[in-house]
Amino acid sequence: MTTPSSIWPLFELKLTTPRLELRPILDEDIAPAVEAAHSGIHDAGRNPFSTPWTELPEEELGPKMARWYWRCRAECTPESWTLLLGIWHEGRFIGCQDVGAKDFAALRTVSTGSWLKQSVQGRGFGKEMRSAVALWAFDWLGAEVAESEAAAWNEASLGVSRSLGYELNGTTRKAWGTKAETVQHVRLTPQTFKRPDWTLEVQGHEAAAAFLKIT
Repeated sequence: MTTPSSIWPLFELKLTTPRLELRPILDEDIAPAVEAAHSGIHDAGRNPFSTPWTELPEEELGPKMARWYWRCRAECTPESWTLLLGIWHEGRFIGCQDVGAKDFAALRTVSTGSWLKQSVQGRGFGKEMRSAVALWAFDWLGAEVAESEAAAWNEASLGVSRSLGYELNGTTRKAWGTKAETVQHVRLTPQTFKRPDWTLEVQGHEAAAAFLKIT
């Protein structure tokens, strides 16, 4: 029988931590994702995203998010891919953790980004979900480097990075909406990674890796 996951094996990937479930966002998950974003992600005037999508009018935010999810699927190839993993806690959608790569076969490097709805921030979920994708990248995909970035003022994001062993990796000046921001780049390797004291459970890895031609 032909199923969505037999056509698109990435749908079967699932990462499970002590408190969270991370899995690719399906079409039926878009509405909960939009609802979570509508509930608020950050304080007004302090946008952590270089593209200020969270500041869109309510009627524009949903279509913008849906187009992004569909675009990442449509453009996913072994040479360039971004997986948008929804975050569920106690059965409720609370945010998104993305992990992606370009020329992974040669570079063995992934990059990450994330958001959590404001009502669940400050509970260690950000560290737990980033740990999950770092464990998957290093132990299952064979990545050698994980990179991320944040506005230099974004202490919450950079604090998560420091707690996991990321090292500072230079700064750049980047357009941030209508203004410029100093962006801090960070870099993690298996040697510097401060591993959690729990074990990541992974389902659907073999099919996902084969689809992305990762060996």
